[in-house]
Amino acid sequence: MTVPKFSGSNSFHLELKSRIAEYFKEVGTASTGNYQLFLKAIILVLLFLLVYIHLIFFAPPGWLAIIEAVVLGGLTAAIGFNVMHDGAHGSFSKYSWLNKLAASSLNFLGANVFMWNTKHNVIHHAYTNVAGIDDDIDAGPLLRLCESQKRYKIHRYQHVYFWFTYAILYLYWIFVSDYRKYFSGRGGRIPLKKMQGSDHILFWAFKLLHLMLFVALPIYFWGFLPWLVGFLSYAMFSGLILSIVFQLAHTVEDTHFPEPVDNKLADDWAVHQLKTTANFATRNKVISWLVGGLNFQIEHHLFPKISHVHYPAI
Repeated sequence: MTVPKFSGSNSFHLELKSRIAEYFKEVGTASTGNYQLFLKAIILVLLFLLVYIHLIFFAPPGWLAIIEAVVLGGLTAAIGFNVMHDGAHGSFSKYSWLNKLAASSLNFLGANVFMWNTKHNVIHHAYTNVAGIDDDIDAGPLLRLCESQKRYKIHRYQHVYFWFTYAILYLYWIFVSDYRKYFSGRGGRIPLKKMQGSDHILFWAFKLLHLMLFVALPIYFWGFLPWLVGFLSYAMFSGLILSIVFQLAHTVEDTHFPEPVDNKLADDWAVHQLKTTANFATRNKVISWLVGGLNFQIEHHLFPKISHVHYPAI
């Protein structure tokens, strides 16, 4: 597929970059993560491990096990927002090895960072809300997220059943989407970067590790039906949180869904990001902490290599 080209000059983006560079020069700090981010990462990972260990090996009563499974799902989303996301963008730390380590947390959680890099960093960040390219808005045929997508009769009721489709995002991601990308060699309509031997090994090794930790081991200790209830509680809550954060940032009333004309988009890249992206709850420090600054989605799309801990300031 031939991807569209942006129009106009990039003077707006250049001016923004100049001002942001001047800000970091004035305050004398790096644009990557700081002690606040590292401390948050440690807290989230330790909480995840403690809840997982107690849930699997200490046999809590059924009602508590379900609560812990839901909490584990929330922690999964929080680690994705705060640790993996910054790491995959190279903004978690000034050290590349630490960025890779943070990004690889996605592999432990069941997805694959190689596939995610193409889907998110390459496609979504470049062609945000462009139907047919940005597969973050391709939820068909269950959901119709922009006017240019084909309408089916079922969409008349999507305001009723969207909760379920949001909730199955994580399940679909780790058990279907990654494998579809792997075997097709494509992220939506865009070809994936060629995988090296190590990429193939890591893909299968972590998929098997996830199956062992989140499927085989719980079934061994708990039995199939308790595992199924717990795993669905865990995965569906995580999927719901992930979906809602994305939708608030891109598929709300004020965001645009530009359509290319003669394979060209109407704006330059930076203006395109402003039109297709929305902020939410930017004064809520609790939400900002939990979602890794992704409520400052405009700042993130304009400066993805700046850590989210700096978004309120910039």
